[in-house]
Amino acid sequence: MNMRDSGASGASASAALGAGVVRRTTHLADGRELIYYDDPGTTLGPGRALDARVLAPRPETATMRLDVLTGDWITVAAARQNRVMLPSADADPLAPQTPSNLSEIPSRYDVAVFENRSPAFGPALTEAIGAAPAAVDAPTGLDDLGALGLSRSRTSVGRCEVVCFSPEHEGSFGTQTVTRARTVIEAWADRTEALSALTGVQQVFPFENRGEAIGVTLPHPHGQIYAYPYVTPRTTRLLDSIARTGPDLFEQILAFEQASERVVLRGEHWTAFVPFAARWPLEVHLMPHRHAPDFAALTPEERDELASLYLRLLRGVDALYDTPTPYIAAWHQAPVHVGRDTARLRLELTSPRRAADKLKFLAGSEAAMGAWTAEIEPEQSAARLRDAIAGVTL
Repeated sequence: MNMRDSGASGASASAALGAGVVRRTTHLADGRELIYYDDPGTTLGPGRALDARVLAPRPETATMRLDVLTGDWITVAAARQNRVMLPSADADPLAPQTPSNLSEIPSRYDVAVFENRSPAFGPALTEAIGAAPAAVDAPTGLDDLGALGLSRSRTSVGRCEVVCFSPEHEGSFGTQTVTRARTVIEAWADRTEALSALTGVQQVFPFENRGEAIGVTLPHPHGQIYAYPYVTPRTTRLLDSIARTGPDLFEQILAFEQASERVVLRGEHWTAFVPFAARWPLEVHLMPHRHAPDFAALTPEERDELASLYLRLLRGVDALYDTPTPYIAAWHQAPVHVGRDTARLRLELTSPRRAADKLKFLAGSEAAMGAWTAEIEPEQSAARLRDAIAGVTL
């Protein structure tokens, strides 16, 4: 493999973002976009190696089928069946490339974001770069997606991206420094803005899956961003609740929770709490005090505080037990075109871990009917998490 410095060739474009973060944009050998986000004060130079691999063409874009019983769109993405499963460090596809490991990222990096090679959504958008197939039957809008009928299908347009928090083989968001956490937050905001501008995208969802018990197939510290061609079922139910209770629903929730014993962490701009009706053994929400529909709408001060406060929360979660806790860290954002004034950005972190050696499994009533039973009182869960957070240092 011949990895050439692209800095002088102009193969990558750079831009200064907030908090001293620099974005450098280039492309992988098959045309997928790759974006580097350099830490403030990075030790990396401006040049980036070119991806000299010979890659197969990008897979055909997946399709979506409508479940007429629920109105949900189900993506069928057969290309995802052969994903890498728990590779060793010398075969890590998210590590910087070496002569013996032709990974997805050609250069050493601080934070890197790239298009997933086997996405559930996309790349059939007009803005897609490279050998992406054209959308055969793309959705024409929310009215089209909301119509019920048998045998309805559409091309699964959108985009799926991988967000690498670090070049190290193992870790999670919670193992990063405050500076690195701030870089990732800047990347989330930048990608949210860019993905929201793509044709056909209705909602953008950054998230981190952590732990084999959740189904993680790569131990590398990373998350993902999905850009959906529809408003997700969970968000659709939220918008209905807002319509039924009032446009200030999140203001009501925040005031209600801040006055309770379920608060676990509070700053100038953010509050973390175990929700009143928590479903999972470990569930905590993190919400900004001011209405912001997504990461792109956060102020620099809100982003700065989030970096340290979120790390304290995640390290508190890991301090509950002697081993790291599996979780899903789901960053809910308002849809791109509806609900922007009422649906607020917030984290919903959930874990099935109900004891040091026990997990909660969704059985008949919960998995089949969506009728939940919680075994741990939210107030008890909040008290344990507060104690764990109290011992955290950054």
